[in-house]
Amino acid sequence: MVRMLQPCRRSAFVLLLLQAVAIAAPKPHIITFGKWTTVPWTAEPGVGAEARSVSLKVRPLLIDARVKEFTFGPVHDVTDRLFVVRRAFRVNDNLPQEPALSPHWQWQQAGWLLVDRLTGHVSSLNLPDFDAVYSAATWYRDYVAYCGFSDDGRKLYAVVAQINRRKPVLKKSLESPPRENSEVRDAAAGATCAVPSWQRSPSRVTFESTGGTKQTFAIRSHSVDLITDEDEDAEASK
Repeated sequence: MVRMLQPCRRSAFVLLLLQAVAIAAPKPHIITFGKWTTVPWTAEPGVGAEARSVSLKVRPLLIDARVKEFTFGPVHDVTDRLFVVRRAFRVNDNLPQEPALSPHWQWQQAGWLLVDRLTGHVSSLNLPDFDAVYSAATWYRDYVAYCGFSDDGRKLYAVVAQINRRKPVLKKSLESPPRENSEVRDAAAGATCAVPSWQRSPSRVTFESTGGTKQTFAIRSHSVDLITDEDEDAEASK
């Protein structure tokens, strides 16, 4: 009788073990994007500037068929598991004296989202001095280059940030044309700084501000070196 019960115990143990493995295994998530929709978007005016009304194309980010966020712009694949994309959101623009039952929703641009395809986790990237309206960012691997702005909008920086690093890999002041009674950000979007360009082997990024000169930096792991004309000539002669 005892011998007949032993196989049953073994089967029960194997069943419990399989259930434990199934519970521990991560649940796969389905991450997709919805259809593009064109929405009105108004850039907030600064000192001496006027509001600009333009169109913005947004689409929902869906995780397991549920809308998680709204996004705009292209997707950058950091790895085969992680990707980044810009976030868009709606804010209630009603004044206190206006009826609360009919909110006036206004679309706004936000920063970058980091999405994990395996876990379905979505997190916001904290990019130093990144301006959601005027900072045009370009990605290379897990690095992002953009022109950042000081809190008062009067200083322009060349910034290179890396995912999972709090401090920027590069933050250097860029020359910008003087503006009387206005901020640097009051210019049209993209006019104060060209979109940074990347090169590989070796990894380099080039910044160019309006009225300023080009500056190229070599990205070596967690360090950055300014490339001078002499460095370019020496490398070209090799």
